Amino acid sequence: MRHLVIVLGDQLNRDSLALKGFKKDRDAVWMAEVEEEATYFKQHKLRIAYFFACMRAFRDELEERDFEVVYHALTVDRAEDRGRSFREVLRNDVEEHEPKRLIVVQPGDHRVLVALQAEAESLGLPLEVREDRRFLCSTEEFDAWADGRPGGLLMESFYRHMRKTLDVLMDGDEPAGGKWNLDHDNRESFSASDPPPSGLGPSRFEPDWVTEEVIDLVAGRFADHPGRLEHFTLPVSAKGAKRMLQDFIARDLPKFGMYEDAMWDGEDFLYHSRISAPLNLGLIDPRDCLKHAVQAYEKGAAPLNSVEGFVRQILGWREFVRGVYWRFMPEYAERNHLDAHADLPAFYWTGETDMACVAGAMRSVIDHGYTHHIQRLMVLGNLALNLGVHPLRFHEWHVEMYLDSVDWASLPNTLGMSQYGDGGVVGTKPYCASGNYISKMSNYCSNCRYDPKQSAGENACPQTVFYWDFLARHEDRFRKNHRMKFQIANVRRKRDKGELPATQCRADELRDEWGVGGAA
Repeated sequence: MRHLVIVLGDQLNRDSLALKGFKKDRDAVWMAEVEEEATYFKQHKLRIAYFFACMRAFRDELEERDFEVVYHALTVDRAEDRGRSFREVLRNDVEEHEPKRLIVVQPGDHRVLVALQAEAESLGLPLEVREDRRFLCSTEEFDAWADGRPGGLLMESFYRHMRKTLDVLMDGDEPAGGKWNLDHDNRESFSASDPPPSGLGPSRFEPDWVTEEVIDLVAGRFADHPGRLEHFTLPVSAKGAKRMLQDFIARDLPKFGMYEDAMWDGEDFLYHSRISAPLNLGLIDPRDCLKHAVQAYEKGAAPLNSVEGFVRQILGWREFVRGVYWRFMPEYAERNHLDAHADLPAFYWTGETDMACVAGAMRSVIDHGYTHHIQRLMVLGNLALNLGVHPLRFHEWHVEMYLDSVDWASLPNTLGMSQYGDGGVVGTKPYCASGNYISKMSNYCSNCRYDPKQSAGENACPQTVFYWDFLARHEDRFRKNHRMKFQIANVRRKRDKGELPATQCRADELRDEWGVGGAA
């Protein structure tokens, strides 16, 4: 064998550079389901099932195109495994097939890259790491942009740079509509008198027989993992993922922008696309996302605020966090700017809590391995931040529980943006809020035993309790952050009125009740 081409579970794109120059009579594709990758964090059953089902569908597609594929599928019987770890299985196959070179596209996880490099060196084989062309900005291009900004990296500046560079939503040198960012138009909420239509959500895909086999495997082998398997409705092929994208553009994009930040109890998706998982596994190309969204705007089928908000997610945030990840890893994962050390409460796995907002978000996580970005950031992330959870542990939980959480995407979004563990690399201020924000953007509080306006006593909303406790703990730290001046002024007023001791006492009671330990 000349080349053994390694295809990882989040690199399932048929145009991958890993396949460039592939000789079908001399090369082979190598793919493996391994115990270690499913259990190094105790991952959601649906996450394991989705990765394995997509990998098997991609294997079948390659074989239909006459590629030789060396594929290792797990079974319920662990005794049939060729090895527990990625490296063990790879070593066994290298000894059997004797390739002259290993080829892989840059992994999305620094840990995996280091492991592959170490194993290749141990085997005495060259490892060729090729560029991942699923992204619109290479790591070298990002570094070149970042090097020119010694004052800090602003996503908004990067986003405008990318809009100009790729000529997306541009009128000459100016942004379409005259404004770069229409986020202020994307903050509408629903109400009891004007609730969202029932049954909103992306297209559903029934599992085929290959996927059913995977579901049975996961149910039998990983029965003690969190989450449920009954709601496997995502596409596992590029064809299905393309249809899912097109359906979103036609049906939901027109109202996506307006209600982008809204939440509603019992509605898990609203007008969100839910394409992040197939996108991050390689089943959708981000260029297609941009093309179809911009075409919808140009045809008058979707308003600019919706299209710009969607483009900002794909061309702005997605590319920005990947650039941050590779620029600062591996040191980035160890950052803990706020010196936070608390554990996550048990309800981050079970959903068993009286907080309606957390229970509602966790029901979606348990059922679907998904919540949209506001539930992640301003419900689950907000509580963890204010509680003082260790930022790396929050990231690890996110990887365990979300289908779309590959390392390059999850770490900057969780440790950085959500938990402010990087001290301002991704976001210039902590995204902290009281229960009043959740009350404004959802109907959770109307069905909750807690009062979002109260910050002390048994009926006080824990989101509000820990918000004020967080500001009090870090008052000196945030004093010079101009974006925090109103919050700091408010916490000083509460301190001057003598209201903080009761709030901090309630915070300590909740910590003891939840068994999470102390905070910074």
